[in-house]
Amino acid sequence: MISKKNRKVLIIEDEEDMRDIYETKLAREGYDVVTADSGVKGLALAGEEQPKLILLDIVLPGKDGFSVLEELKANPKTKGIPVVIISNLNQDYEIKMAKDMGAEVYLTKADVTPDEVAENVRNILEKNDN
Repeated sequence: MISKKNRKVLIIEDEEDMRDIYETKLAREGYDVVTADSGVKGLALAGEEQPKLILLDIVLPGKDGFSVLEELKANPKTKGIPVVIISNLNQDYEIKMAKDMGAEVYLTKADVTPDEVAENVRNILEKNDN
């Protein structure tokens, strides 16, 4: 069981439909969800909100997910926040790069259901709650 203090999740996703699907699924599971539609907004919210986990798309306007991940992991305030990449990009080098940069998990949108996304979030938060 995840404690109440470990319930805030930030979704950084520019596709409104995808953002709404993940937000709705996670909210129904009891998470406090904050969303951003760009990398720049996401970085700002990560610092302000201090979420317990970040769902991050790679293809974003302005600042892509790799740049966001790099900045998150370089910032002492956000470097410990687990990041789950959820992207349409699924080339081996992209997955390897994201994991090398500190992403906890790399999910491909076409291959994962909202239930599976929520399960990944739950598993990571439970692991980090102990």
